Amino acid sequence: MAGQAPPPKQEELQPHPVKDQLPNIAFCITSPPPWPEAILLGFQHYLVMLGTTVLIPTTLVPQMGGGNAEKAKMIQTLLFVAGLNTFFQTMFGSRLPAVIGGSYTYLPTTISIVLAGRYSEILNPTEKFEKIMRGIQGALIVASTLQIVIGFSGLWRNVARFTSPLSAIPLVALSGFGLYEFGFPLLAKCVEIGLPQIILLVIFSQYIPHMMHGKSSVFDRFAVIFSVVIVWIYAHLLTVGGAYKNTGPKTQLSCRTDRAGIIGAAPWIRVPYPFQWGAPTFDAGEAFAMMMASFVALVESTGGFIAVSRYASATPIPPSVLSRGVGWQGVGILFSGMFGTGNGSSVSIENAGLLALTRVGSRRVVQISAGFMIFFSILGKFGAVFASIPAPIVAALYCLLFAYVGSSGLSLLQFCNLNSFRTKFILGFSVFMGLSVPQYFNEYTAVNGYGPVHTGARWFNDMVNVPFSSEPFVAGLLALFLDVTLYRKDNATRKDRGMHWWDRFRSFKTDTRSEEFYSLPFNLNKFFPSV
Repeated sequence: MAGQAPPPKQEELQPHPVKDQLPNIAFCITSPPPWPEAILLGFQHYLVMLGTTVLIPTTLVPQMGGGNAEKAKMIQTLLFVAGLNTFFQTMFGSRLPAVIGGSYTYLPTTISIVLAGRYSEILNPTEKFEKIMRGIQGALIVASTLQIVIGFSGLWRNVARFTSPLSAIPLVALSGFGLYEFGFPLLAKCVEIGLPQIILLVIFSQYIPHMMHGKSSVFDRFAVIFSVVIVWIYAHLLTVGGAYKNTGPKTQLSCRTDRAGIIGAAPWIRVPYPFQWGAPTFDAGEAFAMMMASFVALVESTGGFIAVSRYASATPIPPSVLSRGVGWQGVGILFSGMFGTGNGSSVSIENAGLLALTRVGSRRVVQISAGFMIFFSILGKFGAVFASIPAPIVAALYCLLFAYVGSSGLSLLQFCNLNSFRTKFILGFSVFMGLSVPQYFNEYTAVNGYGPVHTGARWFNDMVNVPFSSEPFVAGLLALFLDVTLYRKDNATRKDRGMHWWDRFRSFKTDTRSEEFYSLPFNLNKFFPSV
């Protein structure tokens, strides 16, 4: 063909060989760092997950009729349940160093319950808050059965077996890149503290280690702690110096370090317990809507698990292990409903990015972070101090951590044939539609106050609008559908989509590394041979 270079006389060596485990990880999933370093790294994971833990109650509690006291209790409960779920996931679930925390995916459905007409006539704010919380609890308890059944029955294992590197790329990439609205837009609400935070984070994590030629890993490994402490002190100096004295209420809420309102409202010691808000109430429509939100979170968490396995330098997660992790995530949603967190659980994307930033994928570090979550949830005043970090500082962290997760999806391109037009179509179309469709749904909702599907049945609206508002959900399912339906029996196509690289990991016992990374402790594998 005209314009093509003549074929080389000798096949060129591949400049960057394909790696089924990510190299250059300092501590992988089974190799813990020394205890002092592990404790500091665990505390850093705790700091990172605080962002979601604080932002969700800050959004929900005022609409539920609650005040600072209810917000502080809700944050404590979210922390406590996240600690439990993270510990159970690392011990008995996927065994990956994945933090299981609150999820933004459940917010639209939860807000729909908050705005239900049956609560509008309640005048007492405390009574209104508690009754709404009971309704959310009931919906979460019912919704948890979906992931419990799909996970422990092995249904998700069967779905995951169809997943190839090609279909996983859009899912994992948009699990990180799709959360862009929680990055710079939130940072820009107080750019004078958000911008220094992201600049310092990049300097500590990227430039200083490069200038030191790798002689010390202190700065890149603890870049979050260093940068957050410096900018937090700087923000406090601006606050006490009167920099925001004459600014508007929105600016003061975003920039000041004394506007969170949870330090004074938090109790010194309080142990969250099941049904602390009262007996849950159940509504069939809301339960179905929450089940759909749970299914969307399941798909998004699948992308999170793949990213975590990559940055923990583990082998690709076997479908049976992924299904087991999903089952325990369902148990986590059940705990969320029982304790009354006001939100469901899923894999924390920001903590997956922190694994990449620190290059430490140790399971022990994440288990230590679970201990910090439980400890500071019980000692309310101390936990509230860290929870009062201004949101723009957290958003600056997200800019880097979400980007790392997105790039882990792009790294799967190495398994695929990028010269194939089939590959180009599936990648391009699924990523574009994964960005375009949710943008339409979100813009429509922002302008009209309701989604494109707007019927008299609120629960039905949520069941349609919520899935199509999720970038990884749309991109992941579309890529999977196209990947398994276009030329699925063609051997050349099988190689193009990268399945020959993942074949050895489709079963739990076909690679000794998989058994090393994912085996359950205490000989429990004989009780759960397939799930």
